[in-house]
Amino acid sequence: TAILKGPEDKVNLTCSHTVSSYNMILWYQQSAQNTALKLIGYVRYTSPTVEDSFKGRFDVSGDAAANKMAYLHFPKVTEAEDSAVYFCAASEAQCFTIPSLLYKNPL
Repeated sequence: TAILKGPEDKVNLTCSHTVSSYNMILWYQQSAQNTALKLIGYVRYTSPTVEDSFKGRFDVSGDAAANKMAYLHFPKVTEAEDSAVYFCAASEAQCFTIPSLLYKNPL
């Protein structure tokens, strides 16, 4: 779906699916300036996360567990890079681990 919006406009995108075992929905951006898919954020079960590089520009919400729906909200279109292709993807929710920090004691 193509959406045409001007500066300062609000944008809301919706993503849904019907795979019962997929409890995670992710949002990606592919801009003309950078064709790599960049992860904007995701909803894991009912918990939303926005990547640091997109915080303040995008909001993610939804229920990927029961309703299998996620939303991508632009409070306002402000940057040229916001003009892009947006993808959503669904997956099984993964277990997350926090890597331990390694410290080297000074000699």
